[in-house]
Amino acid sequence: MRRTSALVLVAGALLLHPPAASAASKEQQLLMAELRIMQQNQQMLQQSLLALADTLKTVTGRLDEQAGTTRKALADQRLLIEGMTDTVRALREKSDDTNVRLSSITQELESIRQTIAAQPQPAPAASLAGTDPAADPSLAPAGTAPPAGAPASPPPNVSPQRTYDSAYSDYAAGQYDLAISGFETFLKYFPRHMNADDAQLNIGNSLYNAGKYREAVVEYQRVVSDYPKTDSVPAAYYKLGQSYMQLKQPDLARKSFEAILQNFPGSSEATLAKQALERVK
Repeated sequence: MRRTSALVLVAGALLLHPPAASAASKEQQLLMAELRIMQQNQQMLQQSLLALADTLKTVTGRLDEQAGTTRKALADQRLLIEGMTDTVRALREKSDDTNVRLSSITQELESIRQTIAAQPQPAPAASLAGTDPAADPSLAPAGTAPPAGAPASPPPNVSPQRTYDSAYSDYAAGQYDLAISGFETFLKYFPRHMNADDAQLNIGNSLYNAGKYREAVVEYQRVVSDYPKTDSVPAAYYKLGQSYMQLKQPDLARKSFEAILQNFPGSSEATLAKQALERVK
């Protein structure tokens, strides 16, 4: 009985205050809505964290890959440097060995030079009576050897090939005065070198190219007289003929060209000499 009365009182109270119940319901709905929003935000945050974790994993993998590539590159560079070091060491050893050999060869050459200088000089060959090699190049002595006498002692560390190459570089560059000086220096110290005939020929060529034809004639005749058994003689005869043509001396030019056809018919200058003879005629 009392319980029923209490329920009736509560029901009456609810009936008497319906707005309060409605407000509680709205507040509950708002709380539920905020809760759902928070749940959605939490889900989005979890998804972002998962995506961030995947990105971090990818970046970490790339960094590891780059680190591995860098380590490999460093290892390759280290191997390359070590290989270059070994190569430089081997080259240095070869250079030292070459220097020792050059020193030994220089001493041997100096000994040979002193031996040659101590030998008596051969008597000069008698000149042909009634002939003048300067006027007729075909009459140049055929068996004349390179200039007699011991060559001058070159300065220390002077290489014959380097001296010749330096002079030839000046010649190729059109520096004819320097080239002549260089070739004369080469012949002074190395008159019996394998390039001596070329040096003498290039002195004549330098003078010819500079327009000094009379001086060139003298130098070309020296090739014929001093180096008669070399392959520079046909070229010297041909340039000698060209020099005479420039000097308006066709008879001497013809003799020079005919000397090539007579003594060197198989040379490349023989064809040029035939053509030149046609022009002379």
